[in-house]
Amino acid sequence: MKDWNSYSAAAKDRGKELSALHPELVKGFVALSGASARTQHLDAKTRELIALAVAITTRCDGCIDAHVRKAQAAGATRAEMAEALGVAIALNAGAAFTYALHVLDAADAGK
Repeated sequence: MKDWNSYSAAAKDRGKELSALHPELVKGFVALSGASARTQHLDAKTRELIALAVAITTRCDGCIDAHVRKAQAAGATRAEMAEALGVAIALNAGAAFTYALHVLDAADAGK
C-alpha cells in the first residue's frame, strides 16, 4: 500500500514545481477547484464523498489523497466513504457491461 503522507508531500512539491513552470495553468486549476467547492445545494461532506467516488473511477491518486483528507475534515466516516465507493464500483461495472455490448455490436458489424 501507498505511504499517503509521503505521497502528499511529494505531490505538493511537484505541484509547486509545475506552478513555477506554468503559473497560469495552475492558477486556472486552483480557480476551477475553488469554484466547484462553493456549492449551494450540497454540503461539504456530500461533495467530498462524490469527489472520492469520481477519484476512484478516474484512478487519480492525487484526488484520492486530497479528497480523503477533505472528507474526513467534513466529518465523513469510513463507512460513508465505503458506501460512496460502492456506488462508484457498481457504476464502473455497469460501464464495463455496457461497453461489452458495444463489442458485440462491432463484431456484428464486421460480419
